[in-house]
Amino acid sequence: MTATPPTATIPTTASLRRYGALLGRYLAPQAGAAAVLAVLLLVGIGLQLLVPQVLRRFIDTATGVAAGTLAEGAAGAGAALVGLAGVFLAVALGTQLLGGAATVLGAAVGWTATNLLRRDLLEHCLALDMTFHSARTSGEMIERIDGDVTALSDFFAQFAVRVIGGLLLLVGILVVLWFENAWIGLALTVFTLLEIAVMAALRDVAVPATTREREAAARVFGFVEERLTGIQDVRANGGGAHALHRFIHTMRTFFHDVRRAWMARSVVWLSSYGLFVLGMLVTIGSSIQLVMAGAITLGTAYMVFQYLIMLQSPIEQITQQMQLLQRAGASVGRVDELLRERSRLTVVDGEHARRLPDGPLEVRFEGVTFRYHDAEPDADPNLQGIDLIVPAGHHLGLLGRTGSGKTTLTRLLFRFYDPLEGSVRLGGVDAREVPLPELRRRVGLVTQEVQLFQASVRDNLSFFDDTVPDERLIGALHEVGLGAWFDGLPQGLDTPVRAGGASLSAGEAQLLALARVFLADPGLVLLDEPSSRLDPVTEQRLERALERLLRGRTAVIIAHRLETVERVDAVAIMSDARLIEHGPRAVLAADPHSRYARLRRVALGLADGDEELLEELA
Repeated sequence: MTATPPTATIPTTASLRRYGALLGRYLAPQAGAAAVLAVLLLVGIGLQLLVPQVLRRFIDTATGVAAGTLAEGAAGAGAALVGLAGVFLAVALGTQLLGGAATVLGAAVGWTATNLLRRDLLEHCLALDMTFHSARTSGEMIERIDGDVTALSDFFAQFAVRVIGGLLLLVGILVVLWFENAWIGLALTVFTLLEIAVMAALRDVAVPATTREREAAARVFGFVEERLTGIQDVRANGGGAHALHRFIHTMRTFFHDVRRAWMARSVVWLSSYGLFVLGMLVTIGSSIQLVMAGAITLGTAYMVFQYLIMLQSPIEQITQQMQLLQRAGASVGRVDELLRERSRLTVVDGEHARRLPDGPLEVRFEGVTFRYHDAEPDADPNLQGIDLIVPAGHHLGLLGRTGSGKTTLTRLLFRFYDPLEGSVRLGGVDAREVPLPELRRRVGLVTQEVQLFQASVRDNLSFFDDTVPDERLIGALHEVGLGAWFDGLPQGLDTPVRAGGASLSAGEAQLLALARVFLADPGLVLLDEPSSRLDPVTEQRLERALERLLRGRTAVIIAHRLETVERVDAVAIMSDARLIEHGPRAVLAADPHSRYARLRRVALGLADGDEELLEELA
């Protein structure tokens, strides 16, 4: 089941605290850029406050000339007006340039911060165990790691420029108005406080709807990713119309959730704009009365009107940011939820960590019982009471029908999961005492399904590790029999590989995956019979490569065909989460009463067998 975060309203203090923590963590490394941004903001705000003063002086000078009251005369007044016009143009140009520079720098700071957040989220998710990943689709994880952070990116990029800058401009305007006229200053201060109070009361109103919007987006991504991944099965089974019908249903739900979220966020803007229109009417009416009474000049009245217009900009900016805060509040909650996810695996630190011995590793299961964490509490275990030893350098063939526990057993060797009871020991060391990178470096895996990336041959071999020398990569390719294939590549190691290995044959993809294991040089190799789906000629190539790989290493081979276990030292048969037979292959084959001997006779056509017995090879 996919965990769904709560959709209740996020408390204001919690939203601000989480957002403040994210700001502090990801903007602190850019303190220098933030300081430059602060200087640009302060100078720009000072110039914006100066513009209405210049306009007042210009209007009062012009009206003085018209009334014939200027002592210096028309010529001096004309020069003063030209000078004021030049100052106005210079200040206006400087304001625009500083505003543009602050916006660009703020965006750079914001996107740098959010890219760091994306990196940390991906690193955190990669460290979580399979219990977390098996409960979520790839599309949902893309939305959580990229979609939620993208929703934060605008807020990160514009917060300092629009919110902090808007607040400073707002305070500056009110201070100037108080100095000009206390009544006008008081009236506009009350108006501003009322606007802020309304925004504060409404700022979390859209958080629940926005959270549902983000969840709906995650479902859309998950749906699309699943259908595209299974496009061949969808087409082959005539499921296109059904998939389209389900997609329309999913998008309809997404549309309704987006519309509800947009309408809820619009409440803040509509409330703010309505109050602003009312404040403008009151201010203009008051200014007209004061001019007619001779209390202020026409230039002062226009200056007050200009400051009122200027008040709209920071208030609107803050209002928009409050809407973004509601979107960001939902995203911050989901990002926080993701960062608070903890792996069920116990990760040891350097002081208590133990290293695995060099060379082939002994494998030992001691009283292992395991149940997947998403199973019902009263469900039967997936593994129960497993006791099994594979000596160092020996090869074990693992047989059993589908669902018997074979794959689960090998997952414990990688510590994708930990047993509920008992222990898994490698080279005499409890796997829980070994750091995960060390353990997974010493255990190699070759499966039937090969995962190749949209990247170069080099990156597919080294898993994007630039420190691996090219000589080692080329040597591994020759080791698995891909030398001739590599010599024919047009760009050598830089030749691109299509996602999923679409540009390679099945055999080439399997051998490329095998070369990865050669590079890792593990002490234990797990094989899920990678040759079972290949043609005979390619299978022989792979078998020869496997022989070289397994020489001097411990191996556990999940077998689907009896031919595979003919080369192993011992055989283990599982059924219903239990180990029902285990012993040296030659001894079990010679014992006519053993399950393995009966299965072998049936598979080779030497005796009649029942369906249940043949299912051991499933």
